[in-house]
Amino acid sequence: MRPFNFNTEKLIAIAIEEDIGTGDITTNSIIPSDATLTGQFIAREEGMVCGLGVVKRIFEIIDPLVEFTPKIQDGMHVVPQQVLADICGPARAILTGERVSLNFLQHLSGIATKTARIIESVSGTGIRILDTRKTIPGLRWLEKYAVRTGGGLNHRMNLSDGIMIKNNHIKAAGSITLAMEQARLNAPPTLKIEVEVESMEQVQEAINAGADIIMLDNMDLVTMRQAVKKINGRALIEASGNMINKNLSDVAKTGVDMISIGGLTHSVKALDISLRISQQ
Repeated sequence: MRPFNFNTEKLIAIAIEEDIGTGDITTNSIIPSDATLTGQFIAREEGMVCGLGVVKRIFEIIDPLVEFTPKIQDGMHVVPQQVLADICGPARAILTGERVSLNFLQHLSGIATKTARIIESVSGTGIRILDTRKTIPGLRWLEKYAVRTGGGLNHRMNLSDGIMIKNNHIKAAGSITLAMEQARLNAPPTLKIEVEVESMEQVQEAINAGADIIMLDNMDLVTMRQAVKKINGRALIEASGNMINKNLSDVAKTGVDMISIGGLTHSVKALDISLRISQQ
């Protein structure tokens, strides 16, 4: 998965316009138009970097004369005071692009770091870690790129990617059985059908209806183990629901195939990264 598509190009342009407005009054007031600067993007804490290509694109848009040279690649582990990239060129452009570039770099690196740490916590279990659609509006493509950078997998990119029958669908349709009957009747036959369940009774109904994937929502470990035993390989099993606050190694040992975690994207802590300008 690459970080750029048409939507991310628009997003970057919007972010630049949002931050700069009609112009950087502070920088333009005190920095001569012909001044140049050199600097370095520095990690202030340990983590995994993601978003260097986005930063490069930001400065290409602000001023093509800015030279942004990464010293590492997305997905690499860094330690405090490690140099991530060098930058040089027109001073006004570098200072003007500082905040918007760091906003992207810190946020995406935070997601990659969180994902990598969770992957490490379940190392050896064979469990797959997935993201969700709980993303910041407009940032989904980049946030899911960051999850992949950290070693996780992407769930649906949007509602057209697959059939997931959730609790409110079940209530609206009348039952899991009725919802699945309509899905098989009206949706493309090549799509897998995933069903969210909250009880052992719903697990059995989803099995009987022929669900391809069964999501165990907010179940405790004992109930998860019971569900895995009942499903007995007849469907893939996904555990979900406040997983960020659970011992994921214990969840993995229940026998589920996947764990989906909204907290990878919707409430992640940014990685501390700064732009250090060289003394002129």
